[in-house]
Amino acid sequence: MSRKITEESIQNFFLRKKFNKSNMSVDITNDGETLLKLHGNTIAGINYYGTWITDAGWPTRTTFERLNGFDNVRVNTKKGQVYLNGEEWDGEKVYINC
Repeated sequence: MSRKITEESIQNFFLRKKFNKSNMSVDITNDGETLLKLHGNTIAGINYYGTWITDAGWPTRTTFERLNGFDNVRVNTKKGQVYLNGEEWDGEKVYINC
């Protein structure tokens, strides 16, 4: 179950609607890319190629909770290794199916 802030921010992200609450924000760039930010660090985006995620160099429980708010995304750690949908992940930008 996602936190309310996660649900609200991801909903606005997919609506491509500016949003700013607590430590989350949604911004729209001049070239039309939609960005989801946690503490000012971009953790997801929508562009011409699709929807992508990253841990933005912050592999924290909060970052993972926000990313887990996306459909078809499961980020977790096991013995210090980060996994995305059961596969080892370095936290770098990866496109997802939503």
